[in-house]
Amino acid sequence: MSGREFLTEYRFNSKQAVHYFCSKCGIYTFHQRRSNPNQYGVNIACLEGVSPFDFKKIEVMDGVHHPKDGGGGVIGVLTYQPVDS
Repeated sequence: MSGREFLTEYRFNSKQAVHYFCSKCGIYTFHQRRSNPNQYGVNIACLEGVSPFDFKKIEVMDGVHHPKDGGGGVIGVLTYQPVDS
């Protein structure tokens, strides 16, 4: 994995999920999920050739009320609609 030496690990609250940030610029890159440690969540803005604007709808969680803690999970949906110019 290219750039691995620049990753910084951080564990919030329960310390079960592992979050990774770039130690040079601070951007959140990806995390190993607390709810399923075999899955990873990736900041798609960090992937070459992929844009967050490629997705028309993205479910949003508030980050406070985790489903494993009895929270409801999804609190809304972000949508992207390009403006005709």
